[in-house]
Amino acid sequence: MKLKMIAVCAALALSNSAMGAEEALDEVVVTAPQSSAPLTVQTDPRKPRQPVPAHDGADYLKTIPGFSVIRKGGTDGDPVLRGMAGSRLNILLDGEQIFGGCGGRMDPPTAYVFPGSYDRITVLKGPQTVLYGAGNSAGTVLFERSIDRDAQIGTHGQASLMLGSFGRNDEMLSATTGSEKYYVRADATRTHANDYKDGSGVAVHSSYTRWSGNAALGWTPDDDTRTEVTLAKSDGEAAYADRSVDGSKFARDNFGAKFEKRNLGGTLEAVEAQAYYNYVDHVMDSYTLRSGNPASMMAAMNPDRKTTGGRVAGTLQLADDSQLKLGLDTQNNVHTNRTGAAPGYTGDYTLKARTKDAEFKNFGVFGEWHQDVSDTRRVIAGLRADSWQATDYRSMIMRSMMSSVMNPTANQTRKETLSSGFLRYEQDTSATHTWYVGAGRTSRAPDYWELFNKESLTTASSFNTRSEKTTQLDVGMNYRAGDLSGSLSAFYSKITDFNLIQSNVMKGMTAVTVTRNVDATTYGAEAGVAYVLMENWKLDGSLAYVHGSNDTDGTALGQMPPLEVRVGLNYDDKVWSFGALLRAVAAQDRVAVNQGNIAGQDIAASSGFGVFSLNGGWHADKAFKVSAGVDNLFNKTYAEHISRAGTMVTGYTQTTRVNEMGRNLWLKGDFAF
Repeated sequence: MKLKMIAVCAALALSNSAMGAEEALDEVVVTAPQSSAPLTVQTDPRKPRQPVPAHDGADYLKTIPGFSVIRKGGTDGDPVLRGMAGSRLNILLDGEQIFGGCGGRMDPPTAYVFPGSYDRITVLKGPQTVLYGAGNSAGTVLFERSIDRDAQIGTHGQASLMLGSFGRNDEMLSATTGSEKYYVRADATRTHANDYKDGSGVAVHSSYTRWSGNAALGWTPDDDTRTEVTLAKSDGEAAYADRSVDGSKFARDNFGAKFEKRNLGGTLEAVEAQAYYNYVDHVMDSYTLRSGNPASMMAAMNPDRKTTGGRVAGTLQLADDSQLKLGLDTQNNVHTNRTGAAPGYTGDYTLKARTKDAEFKNFGVFGEWHQDVSDTRRVIAGLRADSWQATDYRSMIMRSMMSSVMNPTANQTRKETLSSGFLRYEQDTSATHTWYVGAGRTSRAPDYWELFNKESLTTASSFNTRSEKTTQLDVGMNYRAGDLSGSLSAFYSKITDFNLIQSNVMKGMTAVTVTRNVDATTYGAEAGVAYVLMENWKLDGSLAYVHGSNDTDGTALGQMPPLEVRVGLNYDDKVWSFGALLRAVAAQDRVAVNQGNIAGQDIAASSGFGVFSLNGGWHADKAFKVSAGVDNLFNKTYAEHISRAGTMVTGYTQTTRVNEMGRNLWLKGDFAF
């Protein structure tokens, strides 16, 4: 049945609808943004969308086919692309890398992303680029801001306000002022939500409050030169329904600097350089956002992570039809931790010194070549080599709050050279069709959560887990003509030494979570389709499917999201707009209980579900628009297959998984000035 659905939707994807750029700018995103180039999807994070996402990076990515989110509460979920999570998916914020501190993945990189303060989100699927760091076996996500020199003259900005059920309110303000020579940009966001209720009226421990501020000062002496310095600060708190503690602090401090020079006039056509500093200070505790814990149980953990890095790249125009981008990047991050009692109690964690447990270093060199074979054919290829190093500073390993053991890998350092590369062929078979085929291979070193937060099958340390090697084939087609547009992408991947996370492994009388190497196979597809039925009316849809196998154990690969289909019907006459969305998700019975990734492991098989939502909008003029909607119109009670398991929280009902939100009404206003 699943394969039949894939075949039907793949066929539909080849007959799809194109809307102009001006029209797309005003749409509420209900199914998915269209693929803009082979294996590339771009979307505007400031557009209203349905269902309304939490104000973090992961929930925005969930609107793109192939993405899922491992739900933990109301926000800060872990993004999953084609069944792959964690460091298999590179996340860059304006070219900067950021890593969370929590050993339990309370704060993945997207927890520090406030999408409303960015101009676009770009997704590059698969190991089909080498420009943005090592290990991007699933893909790369770029959260980017842009400055147009012509547009920076004068003062202008954008503001938005959204109100929703369960106390949801989001505020965003972005403003730029400048001249031909300089600009100043500032962005501020805030969001808050109370605990939501699922479709059965059961409250979920899920409230959150988050805020961010960003500032940039730029100097543009001419059209081809830009120097910019940036500052960012953010914080927040979030309740979690899947564990015994909540996140009471998500502080981030950032400083960055960039330089770009284009149109140099010789073989060296452009240069760019960047340096950055990111510091995250995270607190998880059992008392700030929940009640009922006695003073003796009021414990806190306070990890932090400091990441510094930089990048230099040059673009060489070897000929009119040949371009080569060469560069190097470097990144260093240090993780420390401290634990103790709540402030004011004996053992106050804030009075304790931090203990360094891990340090990572990476230095990479890369080259990516673009060759036009003819007006309709091109080849893109890339190679990358990374010198990677990790050091284990732990003397003891905590198995629980009450017990610890000696670390067998204390003070050991690992060094590896990692290689990556890809080759892709693209051809325009007509003015409306582009098809492509690409092969890529990447080596990914284990990350902090795989090396330092788990055990191995034989020892208390997983520090010697082998690096992961992925070889993947990507094929697809983009189509756009008149009232029809669409895209289809498919992949087949073989993974050697896949870093599998397995929980509830018994060592004597103790249940532990381990990292182990297995071989795996994954394959799947995403499709998008749109068709203009008549003037102002559009029908669109999307599909995503992934299949994973643990070849070593002869079982399913854990944490594979089920088949998902979205169908939307929209009306837009540039003054009034209306839309309807049906999201249908199949049951998932291919499971590997207690196996998965650093963000979660399979719980059990899950049932399918369907959710129906409506939206409408009024465009008073180009500067002001109002949109509104109701998500989960029929108040369906459901949970995503890859959601985390619900835990017992005082005052709340424990559920098998963290259930999604019930009926949600929302209203959003956008104003440009």
